[in-house]
Amino acid sequence: ALLIILTDGFSRFEGYRQLISYFGLAPRIFESGTSVKGKGHICKMGMGQVRKVLYMAAISAIRSNTACSELYGRLMEKGKPYKVAIIAVVNKLIKQAFAIAKSGKGYIAKAA
Repeated sequence: ALLIILTDGFSRFEGYRQLISYFGLAPRIFESGTSVKGKGHICKMGMGQVRKVLYMAAISAIRSNTACSELYGRLMEKGKPYKVAIIAVVNKLIKQAFAIAKSGKGYIAKAA
């Protein structure tokens, strides 16, 4: 419900990438030339309250959403940090919600 309210039924955005940036979940790489290579972070210029809600939704989705649990498992096997994997699941949830809203079709879970 929060996503629908804040995005006017997803009508304010043309693509899911705009939505991810709007909520402050886009990756941000810190580097300067060839000498400075910092760690990547999320942008955090969006809405903190939405990020909190989506973070908790991602933790739940890892248990119940097959696509999200597979993504999380794949990233953890590659040795990615926990929070990187969670943010990837958050972005996956946003993509799924955006696709459902734009297509007008219900979510069909992939068989395990």
